[in-house]
Formats: sequence, structure tokens, C-alpha cells
Amino acid sequence: MNQPLLDVVHLLVNQKIGALIVLNGKNQVVGIISERDIMRACYDKSKNLEEIPIHAWMTKKVFIASPEDNIKDVMATMTEKRVRHIPVVVEDELQGIVSIGDIVKSLLQDSQHELQYLKEFMYGSAPE
Repeated sequence: MNQPLLDVVHLLVNQKIGALIVLNGKNQVVGIISERDIMRACYDKSKNLEEIPIHAWMTKKVFIASPEDNIKDVMATMTEKRVRHIPVVVEDELQGIVSIGDIVKSLLQDSQHELQYLKEFMYGSAPE
């Protein structure tokens, strides 16, 4: 949490991701730092990114999901709370992260499966 924001920038760019989950010493989620947070810190201009600790700009109120959560509920949370990333946690331990891109990909796959099913229903199965 005391690492500089410049370290976050390097990770985000090198890993081609939009956010990082911030963990405490017990591997528990204590925040999230995103590209938007970095942009706000850059706009502040009072210090260099090497001098600003992550905890100064991370979002501390993090909305969390569990593996059992329905994707539509996670999507609703993202929409209502205006967040693009939600950590997935089991027993206070980070298991992964769901991004808005993951949601869109899942919805697209569901739509494609539904379309295929409807085509088969209307026209019959394709000959083997």
C-alpha cells in the first residue's frame, strides 16, 4: 500500500490491465487502484508518481463478489455503483477479479448460444 503509484503504472501497462487489487499483509482486499485513479493523481500535479503512495489514491470502498454470484447481479452492481472491476473473494481471500469486459464477453456468448438454439429450433438440426 505504500508502494509508489509509478509501480502501479508499470504493472498496468506491462500486464495490459485496467486495475489492480490492493491487499493487506493478510492477503485481504483493502482497495482497488485503477487507470482512473492514476489519471486523477496525475491531474493533482502536487507530486510525482514516484512520491505518491498507492493508498493515497486507491478506492477504499470495494464491492466484492463470490464465485456463486449470478453474472447478472454482478453486472447490476457494476452499473449501479459505476465500477468496472469487482474482486471475487472466498473467506476473505482474493480468488480473482471480474471486469466489465468479462461481463460483456459472457453476455455475448450467451446470446450466440441462444441464437444457435433458435436457429436449430426453427430450421432443424444441421445434417451430419
